[in-house]
Amino acid sequence: MQKQRYPLGIQDFAKLRTEGCVYIDKTEQIHELIQGACYFLSHPRRFGKSLLVSTLEYLFQGRQDLFEGLWIHDKIEWQEYPVLTFSFAKASFHGLGLVQYFHHKIDELANSYEVVLTKQEISDKIEELIKTLSERYQKGVVVLIDEYDKPITEFLRKDQIATAEENREIMRQFYSPLKDLDKYLRFIFITGVSKFSKVSIFSDLNHLNDITISVDFATLLGYTEDEISYHFAERIQEIAALQGLTYEECFAKIRLWYNGYSWNAGKDKVYNPTSVLKFLQNKRFANYWFETGTPTFLINMMSENFTYNVEDIDVTEKTMNTFLLEDIDDITLLFQTGYLTIKAEDDSIYTLGYPNLEVRDSMLEYLLTAYSHKKNVKPVVRDMHLCLNKRDFTQLFKLFNSILGELPYQIFDTKQEKYYHAVIFLTFKLLGYYAQAEPSVGKGRIDAVVETVDGVFIFEFKVNGTLDEAMAQIHTNRYYQRYEGTSKEIYLLAVVCKDKEIQEFKVEKYAQA
Repeated sequence: MQKQRYPLGIQDFAKLRTEGCVYIDKTEQIHELIQGACYFLSHPRRFGKSLLVSTLEYLFQGRQDLFEGLWIHDKIEWQEYPVLTFSFAKASFHGLGLVQYFHHKIDELANSYEVVLTKQEISDKIEELIKTLSERYQKGVVVLIDEYDKPITEFLRKDQIATAEENREIMRQFYSPLKDLDKYLRFIFITGVSKFSKVSIFSDLNHLNDITISVDFATLLGYTEDEISYHFAERIQEIAALQGLTYEECFAKIRLWYNGYSWNAGKDKVYNPTSVLKFLQNKRFANYWFETGTPTFLINMMSENFTYNVEDIDVTEKTMNTFLLEDIDDITLLFQTGYLTIKAEDDSIYTLGYPNLEVRDSMLEYLLTAYSHKKNVKPVVRDMHLCLNKRDFTQLFKLFNSILGELPYQIFDTKQEKYYHAVIFLTFKLLGYYAQAEPSVGKGRIDAVVETVDGVFIFEFKVNGTLDEAMAQIHTNRYYQRYEGTSKEIYLLAVVCKDKEIQEFKVEKYAQA
């Protein structure tokens, strides 16, 4: 059997098809899509948005030959439409300004259709080009825009927000004319990572259909489990044998690592395509999607806001879908960039959480590094795992101090107690244990709880306080009550922190009645 070719890094549909790469056939959903006229789709990076735009481009160019063997091949009347494709994904706006990009791209498209433009302004030029092409072909023009928001997202650092705001205003000049060109347009499809408010496409194009969390298009991007089973079963069997696993065991690990994204309240889940393809190519489980570039500004924002517990977050649809440059919400940003996904929905309230192990563990490691300012935290966390198993609390807190020790005083002094909570929480989450920071109980709020296979560890921290005060608070509020009756050992840990270190601790093993 001929070896499969994986389309890693290939975003051009024609290249993918002519070079014999695996293509997961999404054309039945694309057929449904093109029955409409004007769409917006927001999905994280590395999810196939650019390939989808390229597929639509060749479809509307009438390239039936490229679709041979696919579902849609004999389902439509193939026609050639004038197509204007704007791809911001491959452009960088740090060197080339957005105004220059628009002029260059519009002129380039006009030249490709041998249209001589007479207008000078961006809004006038795009209007002239669309009208000219529609009249020439006697058909509506197709406008495809990939990663529309990159001129904004490229400048989300605090010191660059002014440029993002300026680019947002420039984008109005491009999108505003489209609202009055309905009769000249056949189809508009716009992709992005985020849905920014105050961008002209969302206010002027009032017929723009946002299908980001549409039930009908929940699996348009990403791979479903059935699609992976159908296309890659032989490769998975090969990897399973290599790793000493059964096929079912190997697939269960793939599911744990790379599945879990959902845009319809958890009803349909999809795998990250980039991660799956790299896993199949490299034959090993690893972090593939996350390593492609986690924005520093995002991690910095989360640490500044002390946003570190982002599992089971309840939000409204408005929170998920609206992005304000004037007031950036880190939870909105985490959802729209793919670090969180929809787990469930109840009465229009959406519960967000990490999609899978790949994203979860990588994010926790990045955050722990950001909070502690300690590079390479993984070896320390591994050693702490061993300490808990051996109940070696002396060494455990020495390791905590090694993490806290590199935190600059000028940062630590302003948020002292919160840093202890954050480091405890992130460390044990990274270990894979069930951990809670400041969980509410009947009386008061516990600083941190860590639950392992055979133990429950209840922490109470006092900054510049005493061990007796910390332990008395645990007993007075009966923080251990909810864990009574389990077969697990319960440990009560009073901890005194001062001057950026754990100075002393006291441990009691709770004797259950």
